[in-house]
Amino acid sequence: MTRSVVRCILEFTWKDRTRNRAIRAVVLMLLYGSTVALCFWMAYLIRFDFDVPANFEACFLPVALVVIGANLVALFAFHQFDGRLTYFAKPDLKRLVLACTVGSLPLAAISAGRFFTSAPPRGVVLIYLVLSVIGLASVRLSFWRVRAFALSSQQASRRRPRRVGIVGAGDAGALLARHMMEEPWLGLQAVAFFDDDCGRHASVHGIPVVGTPQRIGESKSKLQIEEVIIAMPSAPARRLRQVWELARAAGLECRTVPSLGQLATGHASITTLRPVKIEDLLGRVPVRVKTDTVCDRLTARNVMVTGAGGSIGSELCRQVLSFNPATLLLVERSEPHLFTIEQELLGLCNRTVIMPLVGDVTSAARMRDIFRRFRPQVIFHAAAHKHVPMMEHQPAEAVRNNLLGTVLIAEMAIEHNVERFVFISTDKAVNPSSVMGATKRCAEIYLQSLMTKPHATKFTAVRFGNVLGSSGSVVPIFARQIATGGPLTVTHPEVSRFFMTIPEAVTLVLEAFALGQGGDVFMLDMGKPVKIVDLARQMIMLSGFEPEDIDIVFTGLRPGEKLEEVLNYSREHVTATEHPQITRLVSTVQPYDAVRPLIDELASAVEDPDLSAKDIRALVVKVVPEYTPCTPPLAETPSNGAYRPVCERDAGLLPVLNRLAPDHR
Repeated sequence: MTRSVVRCILEFTWKDRTRNRAIRAVVLMLLYGSTVALCFWMAYLIRFDFDVPANFEACFLPVALVVIGANLVALFAFHQFDGRLTYFAKPDLKRLVLACTVGSLPLAAISAGRFFTSAPPRGVVLIYLVLSVIGLASVRLSFWRVRAFALSSQQASRRRPRRVGIVGAGDAGALLARHMMEEPWLGLQAVAFFDDDCGRHASVHGIPVVGTPQRIGESKSKLQIEEVIIAMPSAPARRLRQVWELARAAGLECRTVPSLGQLATGHASITTLRPVKIEDLLGRVPVRVKTDTVCDRLTARNVMVTGAGGSIGSELCRQVLSFNPATLLLVERSEPHLFTIEQELLGLCNRTVIMPLVGDVTSAARMRDIFRRFRPQVIFHAAAHKHVPMMEHQPAEAVRNNLLGTVLIAEMAIEHNVERFVFISTDKAVNPSSVMGATKRCAEIYLQSLMTKPHATKFTAVRFGNVLGSSGSVVPIFARQIATGGPLTVTHPEVSRFFMTIPEAVTLVLEAFALGQGGDVFMLDMGKPVKIVDLARQMIMLSGFEPEDIDIVFTGLRPGEKLEEVLNYSREHVTATEHPQITRLVSTVQPYDAVRPLIDELASAVEDPDLSAKDIRALVVKVVPEYTPCTPPLAETPSNGAYRPVCERDAGLLPVLNRLAPDHR
């Protein structure tokens, strides 16, 4: 019997589950109608000090029927009979006020017209309007209370929910707590809020705000908290890290709600909880795209993204698609990666034509065919070989893909009057010690030299550091190593890198694209460098271990690697732009006639089987004099030649942390 009553209550307050809509409508008419009649009678009592004259009592019923009928029609017109009755926010209140106002118009007409001597006084009309809003709003709010009671009754028969403390008593925290109360299948029960501004609210939805997050530890035992949920979608990484450390110190699991961007775009709901990730602790304040500027240059355009299946290229596709280009050309030589991003974008697409194109940016015939058939107007060139040690073994391939592929696409862009060309560069292009970084710098120099020739295409290069979570980056490698029990491999105790999240990097690339005037090299604000060994320790702790549970071993700097990266040359003049996280790097531009012969020489060299890797590196130095080709010293190894990594605890015993790499072409 009890279960049947609970089921009926849940179905009644949730329209999508109601089997008999007619019964629901009748019940609502009775509830609304009786509330209107009661409010109308209370208006008479208040107006006449609870002593209503007999002549007004005699006329009450016919006038009340008119008022009830008018209000029911108005309530129906303003959608008070449909939807999920448990949700009653500001938009619902506005509609209810409008419905009550419209429903009061016949009563106001009767009062003003004086069609009979006992017509309702004007005071009754005004009092009734106020009481009807209060009464009907109370009815709507009561649905939420009744549903919450029904859910708690249903929940009592199930397994005990986890008791959680919510950090953040703002809108996101309140919404999350409300979902927990209304959706028992989440298996969560909010027992406390923690907020920096704990004096703002004493409680939220009846759940106490016990203090600042610093009280998580002492509240754990008092309130039997089992988990902490961070409900601050727009909080900076520094604040998230502080809360995570407090929860970890208390021995509590810590999860977070989705980011503000995911919530705003509808990609996730407030109840899509996930563990705190390393990206949350290293990310910065979310970047806002200046929609008008970027939109003007992408909407209704044919946009081409090379390397569309890669980490940066795929995110470029996602964000570009949100600006509704006419056609989005996905150029990628890896068929599986191209298929994956195509299927994802088709699920997001509205009117944009998604065109997956298998092709190599070094193939002149294929690129010429793509340009001739699809006429791109904007190009984001993200295709590149990016793995430093691998490219050290085969510098010819780095030159062919990173430099000559860029040269080919740039020439095609000029030939077909492409409006804008954005080249994705790297911090490794500054004082490069690797052939990968040197070839990226070669491409920057070449694109800048093109601006000394007359043509319509505006070329822009955007330089930034490592992105978190990209294929082959340190984060997924550490994650796999932790999953297998370790050890975690770090090249050197002092090695550090700049990091940013992939969405943040791409958002700033779009901003730089909007700022570009031709021949620009932009540098993104990467924040402070992060020591890789500290990153390893944090990932160990995020996985639920203590740092000493999993070994960290130092393997030595690999060929082409540096201890730390910089983002600009000393001779480059750093100037501010309109965007606080983007700076423009101004330097002397080499003329095209001086650069082109060097590029042609490299193009011939990579096809010459008689040239060694050393010869190719020497030619790269002619284009980038700052390039210091890697000549790694021999690491100290046992007599049998085997290499033994050194554990973190033994790092002080390691005299040399560089490995020998064979010189492969």
